[in-house]
Amino acid sequence: MGSSPPEVLDLGVVDAVVLDTDGVITDTSRTHAAAWKRAFDELLRERGRRTGVVLPPFDAVDDYLRYVDGRARADGARAFLDSRGITLDAGGAGDEQGDGTLEALLDRKTRYFLDEVRKHGVRVFASTVTLLRELRRRGAGIAAASASRSCGPVLEAAGVAGDVDVRVDGLDAARLGLPGKPDPALFLEAARRLGVPPGRCALVEDALVGVEAGRRGGFATVVGVDRQARLRGAMLERGAHVVVRDLADVAVVGRRSGTRDPVV
Repeated sequence: MGSSPPEVLDLGVVDAVVLDTDGVITDTSRTHAAAWKRAFDELLRERGRRTGVVLPPFDAVDDYLRYVDGRARADGARAFLDSRGITLDAGGAGDEQGDGTLEALLDRKTRYFLDEVRKHGVRVFASTVTLLRELRRRGAGIAAASASRSCGPVLEAAGVAGDVDVRVDGLDAARLGLPGKPDPALFLEAARRLGVPPGRCALVEDALVGVEAGRRGGFATVVGVDRQARLRGAMLERGAHVVVRDLADVAVVGRRSGTRDPVV
């Protein structure tokens, strides 16, 4: 970072920016991956005890990126379990931890994630906070989007809830029946709430399915964030217009013309 010219985000071209939360605003992707690993590995060990078949544990890097990252929690869980030849009944709200249903697994993962947030707090990426505040200074609309149902507590714990105009998360997706990424529905809802068409919005994402969703949704600029320098080629193939290692590599120019009140 810093040796090459920055990528330019021109507020003469876009009026608003939609940012994914985990991995873009907050450094919580690893926290999510660790919570998924704990929940999946418990299920895999229990399945092995009952069947006598030892199944490979969840890899918090490769399996997380391949099956879970950026997806709605149920979609990601099903994708990983399919890779291990496991199908769970859907279950319902109130299932106990040991019920062996998909809903019980998802609730367990959420508990593990929030436990980590309560114990250790949430780290934000300083360069993202700088970008958010520069966008606000120049009049751009800002939305935080996440497939996670824990987005609200994460933004509050990180101290950046007040830096965004609107939030669309997994709770909204469930309530509105929005399909998960790579469908662009979550991001399109964020743009709608900002009162800005996607063709006048930039999207910032660190997951491949999120980058693809931005392309499908017709966002004016899709910025891929590849912090580990592993996904640049794949992000460009999925539709990213630019790929950066960090948002310090993005320079904001211009100023948004006119104002729109966010839609609640």
